Amino acid sequence: MENLFLVYINVVGKEWKGGERYEFLFSDTIVGIDGDDWDAIPAAGRPLPPYEDLVKKSGTVVMEEKKLDVIQQSESFSLYDAVDGVIALAWENMDNYEEYPESRIFFHFGEDIKSVEDKLYEHDLTLDYKIETNGKLKTNNEDN
Repeated sequence: MENLFLVYINVVGKEWKGGERYEFLFSDTIVGIDGDDWDAIPAAGRPLPPYEDLVKKSGTVVMEEKKLDVIQQSESFSLYDAVDGVIALAWENMDNYEEYPESRIFFHFGEDIKSVEDKLYEHDLTLDYKIETNGKLKTNNEDN
């Protein structure tokens, strides 16, 4: 089992069918994770993903029926507030819900990759991993 930890969730954007695509970035450490403008208060869309050398794996997911609010777009908190555990990296946006969901989805900084995958799986979602191997980009569905 990989010892990888969630360090950032990037909003990639709207898919042509209407779903939102998110990129989950993982590192093998939670110490010293940093990126440009992580100290911006409020974050207000300024913080960028962590420096490239800190990211060890990334995976994307498209959410058709759910939308996530991410810390880097917060008008109240900085990204370091998520690093410190004050608030989650991302949480399910409930603006258009008529009822509170049975299981609201959220992700914390430093959460291990298995926990992230399990939370997504509970909502019938899976990460599609893009892995750099010897300079060749491959998906998690390809053979070595």
